[in-house]
Amino acid sequence: MEIFAPLAIHKDLSSQLLKSLNEEKVEVWIKSMTFMGLMLIVENVDGCYKTLQIREMFYQREGKIQNSESHVSLIHRLFLRTSYSSQAASDNSFTVSYLIDSCGFPPDKAISASKRLNIQTPDRADSVIAFFKNQGFTETQISHLLRKFPRALACNPQINLFPKFEFLRSVGLSDSDIVKILVARPKSLCKSLKNSIEPTFNLLRDLLQSNEKTLLAIRRCAWVLDLDSRANVIPNMQLLRDVGMPGSKLLYVLTNHPRDISDTKEQFKKAVEEVMEMGFDPLKTNFLSGVHAVRSMNKSNWEKKMETYEKWGLSKAQILLAFRTNPWCMMKSEEKINKVMDCLVNKMGFEASIVANNSVLISLSMTKRIIPRCLVYQYCLDNGLIEGKNECGFCWWLKSSDNIFMKRLERYETKAPGVLQFYQEKLNHEN
Repeated sequence: MEIFAPLAIHKDLSSQLLKSLNEEKVEVWIKSMTFMGLMLIVENVDGCYKTLQIREMFYQREGKIQNSESHVSLIHRLFLRTSYSSQAASDNSFTVSYLIDSCGFPPDKAISASKRLNIQTPDRADSVIAFFKNQGFTETQISHLLRKFPRALACNPQINLFPKFEFLRSVGLSDSDIVKILVARPKSLCKSLKNSIEPTFNLLRDLLQSNEKTLLAIRRCAWVLDLDSRANVIPNMQLLRDVGMPGSKLLYVLTNHPRDISDTKEQFKKAVEEVMEMGFDPLKTNFLSGVHAVRSMNKSNWEKKMETYEKWGLSKAQILLAFRTNPWCMMKSEEKINKVMDCLVNKMGFEASIVANNSVLISLSMTKRIIPRCLVYQYCLDNGLIEGKNECGFCWWLKSSDNIFMKRLERYETKAPGVLQFYQEKLNHEN
């Protein structure tokens, strides 16, 4: 599919451009025509590409291109400002042409990449592309990789690339794994094998205490091969291991909470110490959720949440129990907390302490879960389908999955026809 269409199809505009630019051999290509303007890529007689962004100059009205002499004059001035030596222009032109013709780059991306890459002959770049093909990359994957990391074309395949592929195979990654990882994270190719990739892999394997867990981490998150560039990750993971977190949990942390463990060592250590003092268990998955909650709130926000729960009659010990049970209960807004507590306490008649051991209730949707299920719970009580109100049964009622909940209602339907319709009506009404 052609991304660029020649401007020559608009004869009037094209002739004015040629006249204004005072060039006999000029190609002008449209990149995009929008109400914001026109992006032009111009090639002059020296073969030097230039990109011009003209805003509010050309606009489309009733299917016709409108223009004026002043607009063309401005293009002329912009064009004259961008001049290069003939030698530089020639070098730049070959790089741009190669990236477009051999690598599938759009012209604007090729121009941008050529500022950081100088291809004088095709031999080295051709050998890199051939190497990737031999390793199982498709043309689309090669193009995607090179757009992210065009400097790969300057590599010596046998010296810079082949040893890295061999190492990744030697630790247990399949060819398809390696392709997926490098397409997702091409810059790993610029890392030194001896000084970066291999030491990072070994350190990660020591932390996770398993070669298979290390491979799983790399498959899930290609960026772990760049851990040496994230100076805080390794020390933070070491801290978690020191407080007793096992390798299986470290794998979960690495693949599911990368931002949390990217904090500065000082901030992360402070948050870990705080949740340890609150009684969190490093062996449990919610340990890092607690760390996330602590580091995402300042002291003022934390105190506001504490005051909100205390107004409903919860003690500090009960609030901390709720926080340990489900750390997300402290990250909800005061408005959400008050709405849930009002429903549970004032409308359903339960004690505020119900959330101490069931703080996940604070995280449930009011419209999709809490209100419609509370209404159908009361309906079942009124119709004798539930014998007496109790916290355990009520919490199950709210926390159970949709499939399990609907199966329970289907059983009630045989005793009291209409309960399913009642629930659907309330659910639809709230949403």
